[in-house]
Amino acid sequence: QVQLAESGGGWVQPGGSLTLSCAVSGRTFITSAMGWFRQAPGKERELVAAITWGGVTRYAEFVKGRFDISRDTAKNTVYLQMNSLKPEDTAVYYCALGRGPLYNDYDVAYWGQGTQVTISS
Repeated sequence: QVQLAESGGGWVQPGGSLTLSCAVSGRTFITSAMGWFRQAPGKERELVAAITWGGVTRYAEFVKGRFDISRDTAKNTVYLQMNSLKPEDTAVYYCALGRGPLYNDYDVAYWGQGTQVTISS
C-alpha cells in the first residue's frame, strides 16, 4: 500500500519561510512525478510545484522565485521550501504522487493527508 506522510506545516509571519516534507512508502514507478497542491478555504485545489524523478521542476506562476521543490529519490522524500511567504499562501498543502507527468488533480495516483500552512501577523 502506497502512503504519503506529510510534515512541516505550521504558522509563520509574512516574509517568513517554511519547509514541507513528504515521505513515500510502498512501491512506485520510477517515471512518476511528485508535487505539491494547495487548497485555501473556499477555493479550488491548485498545483503549486512538481518535480520529475530526474529532478526537472515546474512551478505555478504565483510561487516562482519564492518556492523550491526538491526530491531525494534514495529516501523517497520530496520537499517544498517556501520563502517570502504571503498571507495568500495560507492553505492546506497536499503532497501528491502522479501516475506520470503531474499537471492537475487527474494526474494524481496518491495523496498525502494534507498539512496546514498559515501565514499571518
